[in-house]
Amino acid sequence: MLRTSARLLSLLSLLQARRDWPGALLAERLDISPRTVRRDVDRLRELGYPIVATKGPDGGYRLDAGSDLPPLLFDDEQAVALAVALQIATTAGAGIEEAAARALHTVRQVMPARLRYRIDTVRVTAVERPATRSSPQADSGVLMALSAAVHAHEVLRFDYDSAYTPTAGDDERAATAPRRVQPHHVVTWDGRWYLVAWDLDRADWRTFRADRITPRTPTGPRFTPRELPGGDVAAFVVSRFQGPEGWPCRGEVILDLPADVAARHTDDGLVEALGPDRCRLVAGSWSWASLAAAIGRFDADIEIVGPTELRDAFAHLARRYADAAAGRPTTPRRAVRTNR
Repeated sequence: MLRTSARLLSLLSLLQARRDWPGALLAERLDISPRTVRRDVDRLRELGYPIVATKGPDGGYRLDAGSDLPPLLFDDEQAVALAVALQIATTAGAGIEEAAARALHTVRQVMPARLRYRIDTVRVTAVERPATRSSPQADSGVLMALSAAVHAHEVLRFDYDSAYTPTAGDDERAATAPRRVQPHHVVTWDGRWYLVAWDLDRADWRTFRADRITPRTPTGPRFTPRELPGGDVAAFVVSRFQGPEGWPCRGEVILDLPADVAARHTDDGLVEALGPDRCRLVAGSWSWASLAAAIGRFDADIEIVGPTELRDAFAHLARRYADAAAGRPTTPRRAVRTNR
């Protein structure tokens, strides 16, 4: 029979694994008598765990919610998942960054050395943007391998399913050869995981979808990390997904909306909180009219910061909408020229 302390930990682990446990089943799993189960439940209650008795033919127990947070038990995978979630929370911009950092430090402090090493290798940067699509999930083992290479500054080799079909004149062997990169960051963007890395064969920065990566072992030699263009991984990722030149038309407005509300409905824009009910939105589009229309979908007062082309586009759309509301034919107007 297990010692009392070990038995209490086993009992607590079982209670956390499922909602309801019959008393007889707990006794069988722990190889103790139902009376000992009752005594151990009382001991856990004294330690602050809100365990309630459930009614039924056999009777049972349930770990319920309480007024205080008692100590919790996590298995290895839960601890790693918690570390990733807390790292993302430290960059969430939701006012919980400091608390998340302290929680991550607390979790790490109580972990055994083998698990602490796994947590230390997880380095994730969250580029703040709500997911707008259903995305394939990246394998947790792949994310661990990528994070470990980033942490160790080791060259990474991997096969990449780029959904690319070589055409006549292309070097098919080069297109399908393993990629060799210096990994820099693991990031989340629009519900997908990406690796930001310096591609050694192409001598340029690249972003790779993690769900298309199959790492090869062993990893390569250590390297001195390069400085990311602009120095900010979030700005770098945003610029990459907008193309090398970004949107041809970019403007800035002030919205009478909380920043978190505006962010939920912003695809490629950058949102900055200016107060509890005001935010700055910097966004782009293929034309000034489409940018003005996209901003106009927010049900809020808008202050145009600039440029003049955006202000003109708002005026043009206002006249067009007024004509449409009054049933008047709209006067044809040449499209507003872009900045290209």
